Amino acid sequence: MSDLKEKHEQLKLFRINIKLVSKINGKELSNYLSKEDDDWIPLPQDYLHALDVVLRESPTEKCIPVGRSFYSSSMGRSKDIGGGAVGLRGFFQSLRPTQQGLALNVDFSVTAFHESIGVIAYLQKRLEFLRDLSQRKTAQLTGEERKEVEKALKNIRVFVCHRETVQRYRVYGLTEEVTENLWFADRDGKNLRLVNYFKDQYNYDIQFRKLPCLQISRSKPCYLPMELCVICEGQKFLGKLSDDQTARILKMGCQRPGERKTIVEGVMRGTVGPTSGDQEKEFKLQVSREMTKLTGRILHPPKLKLGDGGHVRNLTPSRHDRQWNLLDGHVFEGTTIERWALISFGGTPDQKSNVPRFINQLCQRCEQLGIFLNKNTVISPQFESIQILNNVTLLESKLKRILRTASNNLQLLICIMERKHKGYADLKRIAETSVGVVSQCCLYPNLNKLSSQFLANLALKINAKVGGCTVALYNSLPSQLPRLFHIDEPVIFMGADVTHPHPLDDVSPSVAAVVGSMNWPTANKYISRIRSQTHRQEIILDLGAMVGELLDDFYQEVEKLPNRIIFFRDGVSETQFYKVLEEELQSIRCACSRFPGYKPTITFAVVQKRHHTRLFPFETDQSSTQKNNFLYENIPPGTVVDSVITHPKEFDFYLCSHWGVKGTSRPTHYHVLWDENQFTSDELQKLVYNLCYTFVRCTKPISLVPPAYYAHLAAYRGRLYLERSESLGLFRSTSTLSRAAPPKTAPLPKLSENIKKLMFYC
Repeated sequence: MSDLKEKHEQLKLFRINIKLVSKINGKELSNYLSKEDDDWIPLPQDYLHALDVVLRESPTEKCIPVGRSFYSSSMGRSKDIGGGAVGLRGFFQSLRPTQQGLALNVDFSVTAFHESIGVIAYLQKRLEFLRDLSQRKTAQLTGEERKEVEKALKNIRVFVCHRETVQRYRVYGLTEEVTENLWFADRDGKNLRLVNYFKDQYNYDIQFRKLPCLQISRSKPCYLPMELCVICEGQKFLGKLSDDQTARILKMGCQRPGERKTIVEGVMRGTVGPTSGDQEKEFKLQVSREMTKLTGRILHPPKLKLGDGGHVRNLTPSRHDRQWNLLDGHVFEGTTIERWALISFGGTPDQKSNVPRFINQLCQRCEQLGIFLNKNTVISPQFESIQILNNVTLLESKLKRILRTASNNLQLLICIMERKHKGYADLKRIAETSVGVVSQCCLYPNLNKLSSQFLANLALKINAKVGGCTVALYNSLPSQLPRLFHIDEPVIFMGADVTHPHPLDDVSPSVAAVVGSMNWPTANKYISRIRSQTHRQEIILDLGAMVGELLDDFYQEVEKLPNRIIFFRDGVSETQFYKVLEEELQSIRCACSRFPGYKPTITFAVVQKRHHTRLFPFETDQSSTQKNNFLYENIPPGTVVDSVITHPKEFDFYLCSHWGVKGTSRPTHYHVLWDENQFTSDELQKLVYNLCYTFVRCTKPISLVPPAYYAHLAAYRGRLYLERSESLGLFRSTSTLSRAAPPKTAPLPKLSENIKKLMFYC
């Protein structure tokens, strides 16, 4: 019987139509890549795509493809990261036009997949409230729990284990009824009870009768009991990873440069990589198995200026990691905080008894840094239960009461929490939009040891939030770049970013933030504008208004409008570069045209951290011990690469401005899409690198130009405001299976006037 069946399956006939879509010509690509041809010609995308398909063929057959990456157990066993997810190793692969011709970009990659286990076991791992599911077969899910279960399983593919079949099903949702109450019509239209059907047909007694079934059809009723379903292998984990899962994934992908280099070289020579099949030979392609060798430069660190009150007034970061310390120095601009309060959430009696010591030591540390923090709070420290953070109304009234007791005059609120808590988002939203006070949070476990470093970090953040700053460049920007910058012609640096909701969320708005520097020539204080916008919209819809407001603020502070605007845009994928440039440059110009006769020169640069180019130090003339150490060293801060692997025609460069303590450093890619200021490569590289030393939160150069970093922090703050408002039902969104248009965007709550001009988000 089974032989006949197999034969019958073999004899299935298919009709296939093959259609010639286009003929592709390699000439266009060579013209594009050649240095001689100065005329602007578009990148021959279809030819590049065709070559990409050829080089992907072999890995696609042997690995699990996810986006531009491939994952395979041949690169190491999968690792349980908890919550029903496993981490799998793989590699990223992409063809790129560069100055050296076509280059294959390959990098090590790790991502999370759903663990292939039974649905019941999966739910026990994934959802805290179902840990003891096997013990509570008689308990029904509450409405809230049902929602969580549906969210966890929606769109996951499963197979069944009560009969032999190769069929795979996608979960569309859960049944409204529990399993024991489900009936369905058979082929003859007879009504059958699901539980009886499985007993009669498969001699199986369903155990979890109080759970709903999986609904596996979009339109017609089609039910599968959860306990008979197993999650299919090779499905990328959908939704947001928890903090623990993220930490474990990061740890899996955290290799020192030497190790990462060896893995990538192994991919190119291994059995699943881009050159592991015959395609390379058949299409007469030659892909080098060696990494590209090139020469970079290392920029000098700038001299920094500290406050006048300390012993050390200026310094040049000379350590290999370019970190400096403020042991004998004051911050460049220290603030005076006379009126402040402290509130505590949770904590053991022992922990709470540490609070006076904490206040005392923080005040001392501030004093050493040239910041004045009054030793006495306006009202005595308030000790509340951690439960208050779950009750928005109560939290708001507590904070407002503190403000009233402080005669409506409070510069700072320090909040100590027992542990990280989702109510943090409410606390920030209420403090910044309803109460109008800057807040600084910290955790009780950090108060046990009270290291000098922890206190200094806290002091720097507090100082910046209240209106001070940490350092300034000793040689001002006009003296460093005299061809472009002049002391009496102010310049504004702007940063912009858009953050989108996580992949499974198909309703929440995206959040856009723009920041602008408000002082010249110091250029180290930035104020922000944050807006919500259409779900997953890449272009900043309200950019004109936001830039206009920042120019107004700049004019109030500097008493002149800026002659030049240097705009750093983060969060743009390569395919969107010119669409974003076209629309956003127009918005910036539109904002400027509100001021009569005002036409500043604009530079628009995209900043990318999320790319797969890695730079490894390469030294030939070293002894073997040195060489060994060298393999584990990252490229030094200030490393810049602007040839060989950069764009064949456009103005871009890689700059690694930070010291990589863990893993392999990722240089930041700066791509200038528009430049009316006519920067030379050297000028822009020096400018960006110097600005990286002026970040207010730490005493080391950061990996991303500060305006872009601040925009990222501000957008994250906007996302906090939104997420909690949504989950508390302050505005409700409905999630349906198929939706025609994105839902209406809920606006963000308005910032308090007295906070608007401060760096509350840093």
